[in-house]
This record gives sequence, C-alpha cells and structure tokens, in this order.
Amino acid sequence: MENENVKQILTQIKDQCLLKGVGGIKGLAVLFRRMDEDFSKRLCFIEFCQGLQTYDLHVEEKDINLLFQVFDRNKSNEIDFMEFISKLQPAMSPNRVEVVNQAFGLLDVNNDGVLKMEDLKVVYSRNAKKHPKFVSGEWTEEQVLQHFLNSIDSPGNPDGKVTREEFMNYYAGVSSTVDDDSYFDLMMRACYGLPNRGT
Repeated sequence: MENENVKQILTQIKDQCLLKGVGGIKGLAVLFRRMDEDFSKRLCFIEFCQGLQTYDLHVEEKDINLLFQVFDRNKSNEIDFMEFISKLQPAMSPNRVEVVNQAFGLLDVNNDGVLKMEDLKVVYSRNAKKHPKFVSGEWTEEQVLQHFLNSIDSPGNPDGKVTREEFMNYYAGVSSTVDDDSYFDLMMRACYGLPNRGT
C-alpha cells in the first residue's frame, strides 16, 4: 500500500512540474542543486520541503514525510535529490527510446558517447542557422549551439557536455508532453533529419 501511495505522490509532483513546461522537472532539479551549498547532492528534510514550496508544488505535509522516509534509505536524515528527480522522469516506450538513441547517434560524430560543441558544429549547424536569434543577428552560430547544449545538459552536472543518459532524460520530459508515439517519432525525425521508419 505504501508503495502505491508513493507512486501517486510522485505522479502528482511530476504532473505539477510538467504544467510548468517541458523543462519543469529539470527546473526543480536546478533549484535543488542551488540549495545544495556543500555539493553533496543531498538535502535534509527542511531543505526538501523548502524546495518543493519555492517551486510552488502543492504537496501535503504527510505526503512529503512519506516521500522523505522512502528516499532516506540509510536513515541519515538526508536524501539524494538526483535520485528523487530521476523517479519523476516519465518512462518512454521502446519506439521512443529507439528514435532518441538514433538522434544521439547522429549527433555523436566521433562515437565517444558524449555530445560536445565540436559534434554539434559538424551536424547541427544547419539547424542553428534557422534559429530566430541567429537570423536576427542577436546570437552567433556558436551561441545557438551552446544554448542547445545547455538546455539538454544535466542540471546536476552542467559541464558543457551531454551524455546519452542526459539526452535521454531531456527527451523523457519532451515525450511526456506528446501523447502519440507516431507523432513523437515524426517530430524527432524531422528535428534531426533522421530517415523515416522503413526507409
């Protein structure tokens, strides 16, 4: 029963985050990261409560208590907030995972499992030149590519490099806003210039 309650509370928090947009879950992670002044990736109960409240998430106190107890596995009175954030990420269907992996493979020019500026310059520059801020002259191509990298980079590890896991986590957030598998597949293929299924 407790397990079912935890799932319901996590769903409630996830839904509230996603009402803030595709980056809603990432936004909560960024907030927790800012609160983590000693870089331990851990928050005490009071910090956890403050974070949820600051992000304007409405969760009953008894539910926050239950969540904290479940995530405080070693009873240290602290939780790993990145583990908590990972539980909010919606699961993707195998077809969606496949097309996200294809997109990552296309961008990862040197096959080292990490996207960097050099990779994007090779395969993503045509998209960068269509960005409104590039067209208006406000940003350079490099600024557009950096913005793209930053939007996908993990808030827990903002290092200018994007791993396959970070890329997958970002698109899990996007995926949660798209109901139809076929539409998600079409969107990803159009965005990254991937061949259509079966071609």
